Amino acid sequence: MPTAQEIRAQLTGPGGPFEIVEETVEGTPMLVYKERFNDLRVVAAFGQSHGEKTFIVHGDERITFTDFVRNANSVSRRLGEFGVGHGDRVAVLSANNPEWCLSFWGTVDIGAILVGLNGWWITDEIVYGLTDSGARVLVADRRRFERVAEEVDRIDTLEHVFLIDADPSEFAAADGSVSPKLHRFDELLTDPTDELPTVPIDEGDAAVIFYTSGTTGRPKGAISTHRSMIANLQNTVFLLTAGAMGQPADDREADAPPTDGSGQPVSLLTSPLFHVSGCHSGLVVGMMAGIRLVILAGRFTPEAAFDAIERERVMIWATVPTMIWRACEHPDRHDRDLRSIIAVSFGGSPSADELQRRIRETFPNVKATTNAYGLTESSSVATALAGDDALRKPDSVGLPVPNTQIAIAGPDGTHLGPGETGEVLIRGPLIMAGYWNKPEATASTVIDGWLHTGDVGHLDDEGYLYITDRAKDMLIRGGENVYCVEIENRLVEHPAIADAAVVGVPHDGLGEEVKAVIEVADGADISDDEVRAWVADTLAAFKVPTYVQRWDGKLPRNASGKLLKNVIRGEGAVSFAETM
Repeated sequence: MPTAQEIRAQLTGPGGPFEIVEETVEGTPMLVYKERFNDLRVVAAFGQSHGEKTFIVHGDERITFTDFVRNANSVSRRLGEFGVGHGDRVAVLSANNPEWCLSFWGTVDIGAILVGLNGWWITDEIVYGLTDSGARVLVADRRRFERVAEEVDRIDTLEHVFLIDADPSEFAAADGSVSPKLHRFDELLTDPTDELPTVPIDEGDAAVIFYTSGTTGRPKGAISTHRSMIANLQNTVFLLTAGAMGQPADDREADAPPTDGSGQPVSLLTSPLFHVSGCHSGLVVGMMAGIRLVILAGRFTPEAAFDAIERERVMIWATVPTMIWRACEHPDRHDRDLRSIIAVSFGGSPSADELQRRIRETFPNVKATTNAYGLTESSSVATALAGDDALRKPDSVGLPVPNTQIAIAGPDGTHLGPGETGEVLIRGPLIMAGYWNKPEATASTVIDGWLHTGDVGHLDDEGYLYITDRAKDMLIRGGENVYCVEIENRLVEHPAIADAAVVGVPHDGLGEEVKAVIEVADGADISDDEVRAWVADTLAAFKVPTYVQRWDGKLPRNASGKLLKNVIRGEGAVSFAETM
């Protein structure tokens, strides 16, 4: 059987279906696919060719590709009539549902910019995202809009709000008046048509802004362009093709996974659409590849996932490790018919070896598991580990995707050799155009075309990447990036807390839990519940500390005032990086 490198060479070499060439993009030499789409609207046009196949399943609702694109075109037209044009921002604050998907395609197809707001944010964070992005339009579901309903009239740049599952009258003021900004989402669906928009779109135009927490305490809006999202799309198709070529033939007819007989690939979409994994690698890929996307109605539970897998004969599940863990630990998993699942993908799990074992034990017909590494700033997947490599190198996050270069940098910026540990750098058309309205943060993160991830790792002699440490001051809880400094800044605002440090505590299901280590002010007292309530007043629930520890004496800091997290974690010697 050919190796991953041999398959890659065959597919990406001269004349191959994924031929890679070098071009100068925005002044930087990059590896790119020789043949590629110009923009996401071309993907929508391709989606039309899937006709009456089912595109989205959401509860009892089933939407064909034809009807979906017709309605997305209506959203495009109506947004234009409401004054939205090329480069304007349309924010979405909602659970995963068809309206989120329609808002995305209706926005990007006219060259406007979709702003995906984190559905777990609280009022202050939502207002920040709306004002920072300058969104002219907000699409929201009832539950999340309730958090910001009293604020929308105070946001001057926000002109219209379209409510997915509520009527504007439900948010009337005490005197009975209703804000003129409020509309029903149905108002965007009054002009369905097969005709796609014709507004010119350039490869480098911004397509989405997704917020990622930052070490300054406020989230930063990472800009994905049409180029970067198309690059991720083609990488995903490459990975699927390479995976099929590297898969041994299976002639076990009696053991063949059950299907619904349609021949259509079916995927369970549980990653939030405001994440690059859900939007870039789920929604966009599904449109191109003719995949039926099964979206759970309501909160994720293993039982709901099992029901969907059985009912729709789901074949592919790509999501965050937390959800996979919960399914693989559910006591009823062996009583459910999960034989249709043949591929499971997850992102950057720190316990990939054990997770792969659990997946194969839970889903008996799994042929492929994929562990991927990427960031919001890299428009989803930068490296992927799949096939036999997943068993051969389980601690790795794989090879870089074809149009992406990975380097390891030392403290002075010099690129290091195999086996040497340093900061992980990424370069290629996947990389974001920058942080929205934050040129200084962009300049310090993308240098000479290289994205400085802040993650620490090394490459082996075959080019496989290993992540050995997290980005500075960041932990991952349930697939959500949690930047410790944001919580630390909130903690020290409390008069009873003199100093604070936040670290991650390992957790099988969530990956990590949030732990606050506090130095209580002289003569003060504060309970654990008061600490949690203080954080919860201004930050999302997933940032609230599960554990609270009181430090005896002063929290350890170096000469420049930096918290010594290794000492606080009890890991012994302080690393060189933490003394700088």
